[in-house]
Amino acid sequence: MLITDERGRILVQHVDYRTTCLLPGGAVDENEPPAQGARREVREELGVTTTVDRGLAVDWVSADSLNAPASMRFPGEILHVYDGGTWGNEQIAAIRLPDREITSVEFVEPARLPDLMAPGDARRALSALRARINAAGPSLLENGLPIAPTVLDRARARHHLPFYIGPAPEQLSVVQVWGWLLGPDGRVLVLLEPDTGAALLPGGAPELPDRGEPLATLRREVREEAAAEFGAPLLLGHLCDPDNPYARLRYAAPLTRLGPPSVDPATGRTHIRVLATPEQASELFDWGLPAADQLAAVHQARARLGIPRAARQPLTELPDAIDLTTL
Repeated sequence: MLITDERGRILVQHVDYRTTCLLPGGAVDENEPPAQGARREVREELGVTTTVDRGLAVDWVSADSLNAPASMRFPGEILHVYDGGTWGNEQIAAIRLPDREITSVEFVEPARLPDLMAPGDARRALSALRARINAAGPSLLENGLPIAPTVLDRARARHHLPFYIGPAPEQLSVVQVWGWLLGPDGRVLVLLEPDTGAALLPGGAPELPDRGEPLATLRREVREEAAAEFGAPLLLGHLCDPDNPYARLRYAAPLTRLGPPSVDPATGRTHIRVLATPEQASELFDWGLPAADQLAAVHQARARLGIPRAARQPLTELPDAIDLTTL
């Protein structure tokens, strides 16, 4: 069972019978359906009754890949990962561990899974998380690897900075300007780093030609990074660094043009461009609890701009120029 908290971190269990962590769950009983087994295991291991109504991954695991004595290996296994949902404080506080096997649980960043779990377990958990975000149905895996890879990865840039509505105080230096660029269907433009898959919003740091104008910075960076243009923007707010006198501005604006991808002159690389719902975009970032406030501000701006709320759907990769009126 894949369970996350409100910051997008994944619940893992430390157990007394192996050195690596596991997702909640276990083996099914005789004649027990997998979904019923997952629900039973979560109840036994965490003391919480949860609904199981969506699958995220189905993994065929070969006997040779199992890290177990030969006498314990089956001729291969089918492992199911179900969506346990996002748990709030009330559900987390209700966790009660059994007297044996589960020594502790913790919520961890997806990027930590390869260090905490066996390789196959980490690959399977990350694939399940990608499938949840992409909303395109369960991911089919072989030894934890998707048979149809997607553009998604889970290397998340950590920015747990408080978000404030409105302009930044004058005494703070603006060091970054980023934009939530909304297409006609309510989805936003997100960029993925070509080498790591880490997600980022279009935007960047001010340069001398911008003459201290944040919107000049945003328009230049959006052209350079995404070959895109946008209409009249709305200031959402700013992020503050408690340890430095800096501000990072956030705008929302209608996306008006998306040309063919180009090389970013600052990095020499071409970003992967995708359209995602604001909720999917937020899941791709590690912004901590302030992400909820920023997401609410995005939807308020979207309504003011007269842009509809996007229906949840698979992410769309944009390798070419696109006519936005077709969205």
